[in-house]
Amino acid sequence: MKKTLLYPLVLLISISSSKATVGEYFVGGFIEPMMTYEIGTGDVQFPPPYGHSDSTLRGIGLGGRLGAQVWETIFAGIDGRYAFPRFKDTSLNQDIDARSWNLGPLVGVQMPTPFGLRFWGSWILAGELDPDKDRGVDEIFKSGNGFRFGGGINLAIVSVNLEYQYLKYDQSEIEEVGIFNSGHNTDEIFLTNKSFILSGSFPIGL
Repeated sequence: MKKTLLYPLVLLISISSSKATVGEYFVGGFIEPMMTYEIGTGDVQFPPPYGHSDSTLRGIGLGGRLGAQVWETIFAGIDGRYAFPRFKDTSLNQDIDARSWNLGPLVGVQMPTPFGLRFWGSWILAGELDPDKDRGVDEIFKSGNGFRFGGGINLAIVSVNLEYQYLKYDQSEIEEVGIFNSGHNTDEIFLTNKSFILSGSFPIGL
């Protein structure tokens, strides 16, 4: 998975560092730092006979995009996010801090003007959600995958955005349960999370 993400990232960095005219197409790079606020709901599935529990996820985060654009209209690149949400789980009555990250490619279109609309979609290839230890349980939701799509309004130097994100964490690492330190990975406990993400970003052409 790491090699799969590394090759296109190296290619994007090389493209983003220069501007060029390819045939009739003007190709340039861009970077786009952002600040985010996420509101999400989730469902934690346990192996039978334990059923499932509901969860919520809310909090701020940071993100960034790096890629290339054609005519400042079509853009593609890598989209990465790191967040510090509050995680609540009904089965264990948890209300704790967490850290999450995800990464994947994106493609989108935008109006090549200082003020205009933008639309994009991302395919999330990797991600994790790591809630703090609470009530004797310490776990990490791993192997995150899914998608994110959204739109925004470009207002000169800032873009105001709203996105929908679907993430499924196919595995869990149980680091500690009670007095036992297990470090056990299982695909019998997994989390599905659906979120809306409001963000402000700063697209910068290179």
